[in-house]
Amino acid sequence: MFKKTSIAAVIAATTSMALVLGGCAAPGADKTAAPAKPDYGKMSPQALAEHLVFESGSYDLQQPTQEGTTGRHRLVQDETMKICSEAAMKGGQIDAKTSERINKLAAATVKYPEGGIKLGDWKKGRDLAWSGFGFRTAHNPDDHGKGAPGANCYNCHQLATDRTGGSLGPSLTGYGKLRGNSPEMLKYTYDVIYNPHVYFACANMPRLGANGVLTQQQIADVMAYLFDPASPVNK
Repeated sequence: MFKKTSIAAVIAATTSMALVLGGCAAPGADKTAAPAKPDYGKMSPQALAEHLVFESGSYDLQQPTQEGTTGRHRLVQDETMKICSEAAMKGGQIDAKTSERINKLAAATVKYPEGGIKLGDWKKGRDLAWSGFGFRTAHNPDDHGKGAPGANCYNCHQLATDRTGGSLGPSLTGYGKLRGNSPEMLKYTYDVIYNPHVYFACANMPRLGANGVLTQQQIADVMAYLFDPASPVNK
């Protein structure tokens, strides 16, 4: 889970930055050639946000990404994100019908391994869980040829007593010891890592499998870190 920031504050800050970056016209410039400035006060929050991101020049939309697209592509919301953004602007409340719709959209994205869900190597899973490497672009891009992206679990979860993790999400210490490793529990855990919206509509947890951050094998390794009795998580 992540801390929430006021949408109004974000828009105000972004607007100020856009105005600074925009600069002023030089004396004597041909004013008729300059594009008309939008009236920010008459824009809806959504229209203002889209203008500042996609039209103001405040973000490099052409910067390449590791997944082979551009910065613009990363900023385009899918259906689930649009629904959750609208809900956030209304105070974060989601009715039962909308929640069920999001659950179904998420479930449709989950792809299971051939041969069923199995645990991988908990030592590799530990390295993944405690790594935040991957997918940065702009001035300091991550080179995935030098290392695989991490799962970044530690930023939000306490995982094992030998290290200190985050507290934004629930503690996962003793995960396998407390829950067991039934087929139902393995499926639940796989689903949550792959796309948490399957169970938690508009969750703040990343969709690590659905967005291609982790492969099926990497998810199996992270799950082994959570379930294997030999893992520090279960000591």
